[in-house]
Amino acid sequence: MPSLPLRLSALLLALGLSACDDAPKFTQAEPGEARSGGGTTVRKTDQNAFSLPSANLPPSRRVDFSVGNSFFRNPWVIAPSTTTARDGLGPLFNTNACQGCHIKDGRGHPPAPDARNAVSMLVRLSIPDTPAYAKVIEQQGVVPEPVYGGQFQDMAVPGVMPEGKVRVDYTPVMVRFKDGTEIELRKPSLNITQLNYGPMHPDTRFSARVAPPMIGLGLLEAIPEEAILANAHAQAKAKNGIAGRPNQVWDDVQQKTVLGRFGWKAGQPNLNQQNVHAFSGDMGLTTRLRPFDDCTETQTACKQATSGNGPDGEPEVSDNILRLVLFYTRNLAVPARRDVGTPEVLAGKNLFYQAGCQSCHTPKYTTAANAAEPELANQVIRPYSDLLLHDMGDGLADNRTEFQAGGRDWRTPPLWGIGLTEAVSGHTQFLHDGRARNLLEAVLWHGGEATAAQQQVLSFNAEQRAALLAFLNSL
Repeated sequence: MPSLPLRLSALLLALGLSACDDAPKFTQAEPGEARSGGGTTVRKTDQNAFSLPSANLPPSRRVDFSVGNSFFRNPWVIAPSTTTARDGLGPLFNTNACQGCHIKDGRGHPPAPDARNAVSMLVRLSIPDTPAYAKVIEQQGVVPEPVYGGQFQDMAVPGVMPEGKVRVDYTPVMVRFKDGTEIELRKPSLNITQLNYGPMHPDTRFSARVAPPMIGLGLLEAIPEEAILANAHAQAKAKNGIAGRPNQVWDDVQQKTVLGRFGWKAGQPNLNQQNVHAFSGDMGLTTRLRPFDDCTETQTACKQATSGNGPDGEPEVSDNILRLVLFYTRNLAVPARRDVGTPEVLAGKNLFYQAGCQSCHTPKYTTAANAAEPELANQVIRPYSDLLLHDMGDGLADNRTEFQAGGRDWRTPPLWGIGLTEAVSGHTQFLHDGRARNLLEAVLWHGGEATAAQQQVLSFNAEQRAALLAFLNSL
């Protein structure tokens, strides 16, 4: 039998990858490539693959992980309740548990046609920026819709009306490959109905967002800021049409503008603030950082609803619960890659580089020595993201700004674990609003700065497309 390099060389030639191409040529797996999360990497590939603690987390620290998991997984209840540790749900909310959106710590999805609630897809709301709202924009990144706020909530406690209903319709969009193969994409149309608090501002901007996977978030938080900024500098210097930009967002604790890392538009600076805002917007739960319910001035029943706050003023999510949930979300491990050294996966990796996908999906980093958790420090990780904002074109635009992010901008999402989406979440719906029904559709929606890469993929034949997907599904 021919050796792997010989078999791979034959496959590369068959796929049209000649030695004169500028992109690097991979003939074997890189050292440590399968361990996407470095020493934190776990080796599970079933429906629980995204729910494990970092492999290097010692037993003495796994108790906090388990307790944090219980507060992430189990439902919160309406106040007053005998379950005082987790009461205070609402008055307005989208789900009653973090797991309601991040199903098995994985990816959310848009609502099915017969769904009563959107659940694992949120809709952000805002109105156009004006100088009169300069302070609001500085601290919130947007101007919330006056009646419904910054997030549409389609569920409520008894005695309070939900804000309305969310439905998504689709229009087919045909795309043709160079070899004549056609594929049907679907363009979403968001419909907000049954508004219970009156009409919205006439210039309201909407942005549908499915819940992203929870794996590796502590590692992303541990990437040195200078490494992210270096990505932006290198892309600007290359002058090849790729021009990622860091988002600059408000830090609630430091009370100043800092680098954004988390969320579809990198609108949050760190995991704790991401969690605090999710507790508030998604479940209507107060914390010391956000001690108020997510009600607007016109939603009087919401403002008058019973609170789950303790008699001593303790918020509904206590500081200790928030600490435990933060520990849990920081330490959800990334699964190991599969089949990294097979000829088809290596051929797909070469095609990934030939198309220029690595320009935004930066493969590798080393985390900081002073990471928030010692297990996350000094790890060589492979998230395949630059954590920068990129103009992705009109096709994916939500026309909604968020701090420095424009209406066509999205943060490059990490790709690690993407091949296990179906095993964990039971579906293969991708992109910020779940419009793509598989990875190939997700690639073909790329526009703007990614147009050249998209066009390169459209030139691939069936065998090349299969190899590219084999690589992506190995991540």
